[in-house]
Amino acid sequence: MLGLNDAAIFVIQTLGSLYLLVVLLRFILQLVRANFYNPLCQFAVKATQPLLKPLRRVIPSMFGLDMSSLVLALIVQMVLFAVILLLSGYKVDVLFLVPWGLIGIFALFLKILFWAMIISVILSWVAPGSHNPGAELVQQITEPVLAPFRRIIPNLGGLDISPIFAFIALQLLQSWLIPRLAYYALMPKELFGLI
Repeated sequence: MLGLNDAAIFVIQTLGSLYLLVVLLRFILQLVRANFYNPLCQFAVKATQPLLKPLRRVIPSMFGLDMSSLVLALIVQMVLFAVILLLSGYKVDVLFLVPWGLIGIFALFLKILFWAMIISVILSWVAPGSHNPGAELVQQITEPVLAPFRRIIPNLGGLDISPIFAFIALQLLQSWLIPRLAYYALMPKELFGLI
């Protein structure tokens, strides 16, 4: 029975995390004003539209951002955590799920930015100026993160070292802030692997 529970947790965690990634990616794409005619953006829109459409009727946009996609990400994260905890034998307290869900979304947001910057750096070496839809999307996601560092750090003769400092900032948030937030929010150890 224990092996079946572990298998169920693995399947639910994998599928739930993939959908959560798409939902949060849709929010990020709107946040950075990505080109929504990009095929990858169209995929994110079509994959999230069935659940976002009813939420949009209830949750208004704020500051030009579709807050319903952020609320959907929170709901998906909370449900994912609740199911995993129930399958692990814990009692689930809904009051704790909200801060845990927010921490999980923030951690995933940082991971998306980290991997987008890794891809951006690699593409700048192997395919600079590429007009591939994926490359354009990665550039649109990383540019708002790198722009403040580029204003502070001088150009070193065509060598852009701003990603190094952005990586340091993201890694500090990921390795120092997220675990402390999880600790103070009393997050169970079963959920630490998900953030």
